[in-house]
Amino acid sequence: MEIKNRTLSNFAELVRTGECKKFKGWLKVGVDLGTANTVLAVVDSTNRPIAGVSAPSHAIRDGVIVNYFESVQLVTRLKAQLEEKLDTELPYAAAAIPPGVSEGSVKSIGYVLEGAGFEVTNIIDEPTAAAAVLKITDGAVVDVGGGTTGISILKDGKVIYTDDEATGGSHMTMTVAGHYHIPYEEAELLKTTPEKEEEIFPVIKATIEKMASITEKFLTGYQVPAVYVVGGSASFKEFTTVFEKKLGLPVYRPVHPLLVTPLGIAYNCELPPSLPKKK
Repeated sequence: MEIKNRTLSNFAELVRTGECKKFKGWLKVGVDLGTANTVLAVVDSTNRPIAGVSAPSHAIRDGVIVNYFESVQLVTRLKAQLEEKLDTELPYAAAAIPPGVSEGSVKSIGYVLEGAGFEVTNIIDEPTAAAAVLKITDGAVVDVGGGTTGISILKDGKVIYTDDEATGGSHMTMTVAGHYHIPYEEAELLKTTPEKEEEIFPVIKATIEKMASITEKFLTGYQVPAVYVVGGSASFKEFTTVFEKKLGLPVYRPVHPLLVTPLGIAYNCELPPSLPKKK
């Protein structure tokens, strides 16, 4: 996990500072259209993080585009921002979806990327993208997104099961909003304020326990050595403790869990085989 955490920390620093690493050849892009944030990750052909950008987004819910025009505008703007910094075109990208969404939703996410000027080379499910970064061959990856809790179970390096259910970070926020009798946007800000974590965690603990119960149901009939949780909603310090108590398994959370999936999406961007060499 140490090597993966170092890679994630490097990528997080690129997103935070806006810095771009030097590179050679063609670059791959991963576009993570999230419920709360949209993240673009850029890697080279060896999957070394080169650049990244994140912006608030409310154009997608539970893997379904709810505002196509807004999504295209945002991805177009972030793509142009990265291309200007890198001084190169970024023609190829991959995207990801929660497990189990409809074929129409998969197509609509692809259309967003195409509308922003990308050629879409791959669309995978989110937990599988995370597993690529964590380099897991055996175990379960649980991606706690804004609207869903999704899972991929891997055995001998192959995904043998994926599923998801509608409980995620937005449900935490609604719980906070109800508890404090405040608007959703204010509750989201309160939930994501690190200094308020000890106060907020008891309020949302039941929601996290439900996520753990969903994961337990998904794991029924499968033998896994460990569970790995990713996604921004898994950032609470005691999140893994709740899961371990429910599952009776080791539960690991990498640093910067929000950035695992977008980086994994970029890993899975497939460059065309006949590309000319590029300096």
